Amino acid sequence: MSDNNTPTLLQVRGLEVAYGGIRAVRGIDLDIRQGELVALIGANGAGKTTTLKTLVGMVKPSAGSIHYQGADCAQIPVHQYVSRGLALVPEGRGIFSRLSVEENLLMGAYCRNDKADIAADLERVYGLFPRLKERFRQLAGTLSGGEQQMVAIGRAIMSRPKLLLLDEPSMGLAPIIVQKIFEILRQIASEGVTMLLVEQNARLALKTVHRGYVMESGLITHADTAEALLANEKVQQAYLGE
Repeated sequence: MSDNNTPTLLQVRGLEVAYGGIRAVRGIDLDIRQGELVALIGANGAGKTTTLKTLVGMVKPSAGSIHYQGADCAQIPVHQYVSRGLALVPEGRGIFSRLSVEENLLMGAYCRNDKADIAADLERVYGLFPRLKERFRQLAGTLSGGEQQMVAIGRAIMSRPKLLLLDEPSMGLAPIIVQKIFEILRQIASEGVTMLLVEQNARLALKTVHRGYVMESGLITHADTAEALLANEKVQQAYLGE
């Protein structure tokens, strides 16, 4: 886990996002330091996915600021986000169903031209997900849900992210597959990739990360270490089924 001397990779201040007249995000602050695993938990409709989409430029904020590696994201063209090391594994996976597994993975490296390193990273992904190596020629749309999630994570890894954003990686998956996915995420994090995780399984998320934020109705209501949030009575009652 990082300490207070570790550089801040992402800094969000006063972020607001509105759809029409509805304020989906209502002025939130977030900080993520280099090397941290951070969870954003909350009920459906709390504004978590909107927050992630705003961080990667898919949605424009109505107020507030986002700084990534010290640079104001308002000044960065959206198409440069991936090459700067910002990658999203979206809710619902977002794979290219008519491309093969390997073609999907190589799409993650579309802004790179270091062929030898791309080939090495592809083998690294296959090492993390041996199932994908077995099915590298198979159309991604014919894979199981768990395998498709592996493709989505592998594709993001191929971009060599500094900050990996994951939106509901366990959604719709069998428990044994969820455990496997989270093992891989811990392994990726141990190699120095910073992560912001939105996850419906709050207990699993908080047992995986260093710190967490709780989001309710577009606001951050709790921010603390994962250990403290797991012990917090209000968090337990609302999100941990206790």
